[in-house]
Amino acid sequence: MSLESDVQSARADLAAVFRWATRLGFHEGICNHFSLMVPGRDDLFLINAHGTHWSQITASSLMLLNSEGDIVEGEGRVEETALYIHWRVHRALPHARCVLHTHMPYATALTSLEDQRLHMINQNCVRFHDRIVYDDAYNGLALDNDEGDRIAAALGERDVMFMGNHGILVVGRSLANAWDDLYYLERACENQVLAMSTGLPLREIPTQLILATKNQILDDASYGERHLAAICEVLDAEEPAYKL
Repeated sequence: MSLESDVQSARADLAAVFRWATRLGFHEGICNHFSLMVPGRDDLFLINAHGTHWSQITASSLMLLNSEGDIVEGEGRVEETALYIHWRVHRALPHARCVLHTHMPYATALTSLEDQRLHMINQNCVRFHDRIVYDDAYNGLALDNDEGDRIAAALGERDVMFMGNHGILVVGRSLANAWDDLYYLERACENQVLAMSTGLPLREIPTQLILATKNQILDDASYGERHLAAICEVLDAEEPAYKL
């Protein structure tokens, strides 16, 4: 494939994930943001424009920014917190080819607790064992380089950040893998919130079994690709305008 066709494919896939996130209730008004590095480039990334509802995002509506945070292509503007979180994380962390930030309800509910930790109590939780950073230093809106750089430094080599009193940040080497993690993270958090609501003790999985099960789950690197392909098939039939 040519670079141009790779970019168009990336645009369509990212638009699909926005649309699907809306169906799952992962969005919040016109806030929150997803970004994706252009295939084969380390200096360009795609991100949603401020003010466009996720249910209306299309491939062509996504904005293209460079490594200095400047708009290279697209109409509108990038919301300030989106710029300083995504731009700085992409710049600092090579493994963060895709950066997904949401205030999805169950995960955000956990970030609102004194103990925001995800407990290893079910199969969806164990895939995140030793992959999460818990950032308890809520500093309000991320409106400058310093806060974006602080978030990037705190995340380090991990894939998931629980942003205390705020929301979730998930990064990955591909959109498919990052999206798969985001989806299963919310499911894991939902299970924990429901389990905690009973008032009964949580039943933790033994450490040895956590490690073995995590390896089983993450061993199939193609699962995320199949997950994303399945979403695109549904949207191709029901909302084909996402590709425009």
